[in-house]
Amino acid sequence: MFTIFKDFTFSAAHAIRGHTRGCENLHGHNYRVRIHVEAKALDELGMVIDFADLKIVAREVLDPFDHRVINDIPPFDARNTTAELLSQYVFEEVSRRIDDGRLRVSRVEVWENDTACAIFAPES
Repeated sequence: MFTIFKDFTFSAAHAIRGHTRGCENLHGHNYRVRIHVEAKALDELGMVIDFADLKIVAREVLDPFDHRVINDIPPFDARNTTAELLSQYVFEEVSRRIDDGRLRVSRVEVWENDTACAIFAPES
């Protein structure tokens, strides 16, 4: 199995509905999102996926959040805005765009800062 990952960043504000320790207030993060992609076999160029192609897909998913309030953007207008739920959302959205039988998204990490990260990786 071959695995690659690429990091992406965006800045956004959010408020966690129902939280009682301060995060219910509007606040922001400089998010880092790490997308892991794996393949049993490499393509004809010897790649899991071209990093440029992964970037195009990731930007489609992440750019709507950049310099915005995440709570205003579906599905987070109805869903809470935790890093855990963001990682699941990114995983699902990138997966439906690139999973093709040869390669698949294996894990997504959402970092709110240098010391706090949530990871979504489905059971194998």
